Amino acid sequence: MATKPRNVILLSCDALRADHLSWYGYDRQTSPNIDEFAGECLRFSNSYSASANTREGVPALLTGKYSDVAIDESFKLDVDTVGNILSEEGFSTAAFHSNPYASRAFGMDRGFDRFDDDLHLGNHKLIALIQRALDKLRNRHYARANEINDRSLAWIDERESPFFLWNHYMDTHGPYEPPGEFRTKYAKREISDRDAQSLYRRAIKDPESITDDEQQLLIDLYDGEIRYNDEQIRVFLDELRKRDLIEDSLIIFTADHGDAFGEHGYYEHPRYLHPELTHVPLFVRPPGGADKTIDVPASTLDVVATIEDAIGREGSGDGVSLLGSLPEDRRVFSQVRGEDENIHIRRYAIRNRNDVVYCERDQNTEEIRFTNDSDQSLRDELREFVEERVQIEKGMDTEDDEVNDEIERRLSALGYKE
Repeated sequence: MATKPRNVILLSCDALRADHLSWYGYDRQTSPNIDEFAGECLRFSNSYSASANTREGVPALLTGKYSDVAIDESFKLDVDTVGNILSEEGFSTAAFHSNPYASRAFGMDRGFDRFDDDLHLGNHKLIALIQRALDKLRNRHYARANEINDRSLAWIDERESPFFLWNHYMDTHGPYEPPGEFRTKYAKREISDRDAQSLYRRAIKDPESITDDEQQLLIDLYDGEIRYNDEQIRVFLDELRKRDLIEDSLIIFTADHGDAFGEHGYYEHPRYLHPELTHVPLFVRPPGGADKTIDVPASTLDVVATIEDAIGREGSGDGVSLLGSLPEDRRVFSQVRGEDENIHIRRYAIRNRNDVVYCERDQNTEEIRFTNDSDQSLRDELREFVEERVQIEKGMDTEDDEVNDEIERRLSALGYKE
C-alpha cells in the first residue's frame, strides 16, 4: 500500500453473520449504510472468523493468532494485542465496548491506553450497586451503539493523530431488543423486552420448543438490531468525515462471529463452526479508498496482519495482509473448544472457495473424527493442521482464574449463563 495510514480504526459487531447483510445477498435491506461504506472498500465475500464465540474470536481478531496461542485454558489473553503493536509505533490506543468476555477480566485491555468495557470492576460495592441500578433502569446489560459512538468520538476529540481505535458493538448480540422504530422494522407485532429476553433464552435452552412463528420473530428482531446498528455505523462514519478522519485512515469493519436460528438444531452461537457462526462480513478501506470484491477466502486473523502491513511492519501472527494479492487456492482454518460435557472436544474447519471440511478431536483419546463428507485432499490438510495445533496446545497454561460477580451477572443477562 503506497499511503501509510494516519490512523487505524477497527469496527466490529458482535454476533453479526454475513448473510444477514444486504451486501452479502440478504433479501432484506438491513444494511444500506454499511453497503455504501463497502463501496469504498476491499470487500471479502468469503470471510470467516477464526472461531465461533467471543472468548476465542475476539482474541484472534486482536492478536492475529489462533486462540490456542492467544488465550490460556481460562480464556485469558496470553499474548500481546494489536494495541501493543501500534503503541510501539507511536499510536494512541483505545477500545470501547461492553462484552464481558472481551473485558479487562480476561486481559483484553493489554496494549490499550484507554479501555472502556462498560464494567465497573473491582471490589467497590457502592459503584457496583450504582452500575446494577443503571443497568436495571435502562433494561440493558450492554452499551448501545450510540453510547459507544459518543464515548469513542469524545476520546478522538481529546487527542491528535496518530491513533488506533477499536469499537465493538453489542447490539446484534441477543437478547434481540431493537430500540424504538427498529423494534417493528421487520417484526409484525410488538414484543416487550421481557418477552424478547424470555424467548431468546428458551431458544438456547430448548430449541425444539421454538415454533416457526417464534423462529421468524427471532429473525425479525435480529434484523431490526442489524438495521439499528447500521444506522449507528452511518452516524459514526459521518462524524469521522466531519473531522476529516476518513481519507487518511485505515478502516476495517468485521464481526467476531455470527448467530444461528435453528439451521442445525440450535440457536445463538454454541461451540460449532457452521457458516452461520463463522461467515462474517469483512470490509477494508485503505487510505484513499478502494473498490474491489475479492472471493478468495479471508480470515479475521488477517486483520492484524493487514494493519501491520499498512504501517510498514512485518507480520507477527497467523494471518496474511489483505492489502496484497491472495493465493487463488488459499485455505482458511477455524477452531473452537467444546463446552460443558464436551470440554475435552476440539472442533476444527478448513475452507477453500467452494468446500468445507469439519472434524472433531477428543483430547482424551487424541482421536480425530471427520463430521461431513468432503474432499480427501482437504481432509488431509485439516488433519495436518490439527496435528500442528496439538503440539502447540501441549504448552498451554492450565491456571483457572474466576471472574467477578459483575462479569457473571452481565453474562447471565446476555444468555451465556443459565
